[in-house]
Amino acid sequence: MKKTVLAQFLLILVLVAFNAKTFSQTAPAPAPANKAVKILTDQDFDKQIKKGITLVDFWAVWCGPCRRQAPVIDEIATEVGKKFKIGKLDVDNNKVTSNTYGVRNIPTLIIFKDGKEIKRLVGLQDKQAIMDELNAIK
Repeated sequence: MKKTVLAQFLLILVLVAFNAKTFSQTAPAPAPANKAVKILTDQDFDKQIKKGITLVDFWAVWCGPCRRQAPVIDEIATEVGKKFKIGKLDVDNNKVTSNTYGVRNIPTLIIFKDGKEIKRLVGLQDKQAIMDELNAIK
């Protein structure tokens, strides 16, 4: 009996992992609702964060909290898009950058100043918390 339950449990884990991986690889990344939000990739990431202050949202298509974070990021981009750069990086399609910055949980928001990480927020964040961090930058 115990072997059967264990085998069923392992099969379920394999199926869940396979479905998540398959979905993340085949689902197209939705375009941001706000044109002020830049889609970042492994190829252009360093160039995009090199100068000024940039808020980057590390996210994935399959992540529920990331989908709830997206409208907050769009709203912030509308308000501060001229003062700060706002970008999004899909962790499934840009593993090099995600690994470089040790992103293990999503959503993760990282604020960069002239290419250097200065603040990291992990998990779903409300607008005021993000705005407070951006406004505190000197």
